[in-house]
Amino acid sequence: MDSPRLKQLFGFQESMPNDAFIVFAIAKEYESLQNWDKALEYYLKLTKEHTDYVGTYYHLGKLYERLDQIPTAFQTYKTGMQIAKAAGDQHALSELAGAKLELGDDDDFE
Repeated sequence: MDSPRLKQLFGFQESMPNDAFIVFAIAKEYESLQNWDKALEYYLKLTKEHTDYVGTYYHLGKLYERLDQIPTAFQTYKTGMQIAKAAGDQHALSELAGAKLELGDDDDFE
């Protein structure tokens, strides 16, 4: 089921196909529709085409948690922390570290 917002976002994407925020917004809209597969598809698109879009990693990690893919969520948070650190984004780094810590520590997943 498509929402009017999703249709609008796809329209924006046609005119700005390389805009990471639009891809992120599409993923979030699919998430709000509880279409986990499509949300995952768009988050993964971001990790491949816009690796430095820091906001992706927290939300992707949370989606993996929802899908009960905890080791993958943990690794997603770790990757996001590296990207946030490289970008100098302390706020995102803190959020990602907190989410990762809630799942355990490196010894639990390696």
